[in-house]
Formats: sequence, C-alpha cells, structure tokens
Amino acid sequence: MLIRLGYEIAIECTQATPVVSLLEIHRDRQATIKRQTRVLTSPSVHTRLYHDLHGNACRRFTAPPGGFRILYDAVVEDSGQTDEVNTLAREVPVAELPDEVLGYLLGSRYCETDHLSGLAWQLFGHVPAGWARVQAIVDYVHNRLSFGYGYARPTRTAAQAHEERVGVCRDFAHLAITLCRCMNIPARYVNGYLGDIGVPIDPAPMDFSAWLEVFLDGKWYTFDARHNTPRIGRVVIARGRDATDVPLLHSFGPHRLSLFKVWTYEQEGNLFNPPYHAVDRTVSAHMLA
Repeated sequence: MLIRLGYEIAIECTQATPVVSLLEIHRDRQATIKRQTRVLTSPSVHTRLYHDLHGNACRRFTAPPGGFRILYDAVVEDSGQTDEVNTLAREVPVAELPDEVLGYLLGSRYCETDHLSGLAWQLFGHVPAGWARVQAIVDYVHNRLSFGYGYARPTRTAAQAHEERVGVCRDFAHLAITLCRCMNIPARYVNGYLGDIGVPIDPAPMDFSAWLEVFLDGKWYTFDARHNTPRIGRVVIARGRDATDVPLLHSFGPHRLSLFKVWTYEQEGNLFNPPYHAVDRTVSAHMLA
C-alpha cells in the first residue's frame, strides 16, 4: 500500500522568531519513503536538523516578520496491516526493564501519576497483568472521555481530562499513559499521521493524531484510546514522555497560526499524482506549543 501524506502550515510573527518543528517522518520509517519533497519554506530560510534526547528529528529555523509558510509532501510504503495485537503479551517486572525504558514509568508534565495512582490501582489492580490490563485501561479512557475539537486546551493534564471527561486525542493518550505508568507499565506518547484507511471517512478536516505505545514482553505495542481499534497506516513523527516533548511547532516568541492543512490517504494510481486538496483549517493550539 502507498500512503500520500504531508502538511502545509502558515504562521504570522511580529518579529524574527526562532522556531523548532517536529514534523519529520520518524527515522524508523525513513526507509519506507518512496518519494518526498524537500521541506519548503516561504519566504525561503535556512533550516537545519538535529535529534533530541528521544531520537526525534527536530528542524531549527528563524521565521521572519510577517507571514511564513512551511510545506512538505511525500509518499510512503505501508504494509497495509492493522496495529499488532498480542493478547498473550506479559508485563515486564520493573526490576527487569531495560534502563532506557525506566523513564517512561515516571510522572511528567501532563501525566501526573501522583494524582491518579490510587484510582488506577482501585480500577485495574484486579485485572490480569499484561495485555488484558492495558486494554482495560484503554477501554476505560475511551469510554470516560468524549472527543471534540472544541474541547482542545493546551494546558489540560491527564487528571484534569479525567475530571472534565472531555478532550482531544492528546488527552486520551495522556490519560491512558498515566494510568499505565501508575500500574508500573511503561508507556510513551506518540504523534503522527493517521488517515481514514479501512474505516469510514471522517468528514472533519484532517489533523495529525496522537496515540500511545506500551512496553510489554520486551517490545513496544501501539494502543489508541481515542479510536480503540487496530488501525491501518500509522506513520510516526515523534515520541516522548508526553506532548511537552513533541510539539509540532515550538516558537520562542509569539506567533499566530493562520493556516493548517494535513493530508494522509491511500495513494491510488500514479506515484506522482498531485496532492489531495486538504481543507484549510485554523486550529487551536492543542498540537502546537
């Protein structure tokens, strides 16, 4: 299967503003890229890449005063398989976890394990350890929260989402991650592309998506508390402890988002077909910092 994906984002700044973007396809998927443009900016500015502590590719540049646009388009190859399901996957005792995984047991900016630990053990302490326990957590979050773009708030934490019972995909991910960590199950935050492949088309404009990965039986497995069903065609952009680590754009100074387009869909026919006409959308900053 071929998947066409990309974005066009425009911001306005009152003065020259340093920016870091986390919009690159993750290096785990670089080998699957069949065709891609350069990351194009208008006006043209110098950009450079570096990798952060989580292995994510970050692009640094300075946006000039006035309007500034960044654009990317690519085609990637995908297996066409849904997210892996392994109902026999076991929890790994904390004493046996790899060193690099331990940090994903700790509380973080949006994942307050100290606030939700008692609740987690009350709700899930009796559930068999392993895949069944993680799935019970994901089921709980999926049923607890109501999804809506109008509920977006960039400062909402997992505990607040649990109390308010609303959120966007990042809130679903944060709450599920927090409850897993409370149960001593390593969990991390992921954002990336997720198109409507193999499911009914969502009439809402396309957006980036957030989900979680959980460490069981020596490997990371994908779970999605918002959709709560295995999906086709996820393309990871970045991973971290929570959304703090992986903002799509982080500006060191004020900016106004004036255009936000994302496209991700199964590519039919010629590899070089023109890109899908994504609907213009000005969004709240639930995925931006």
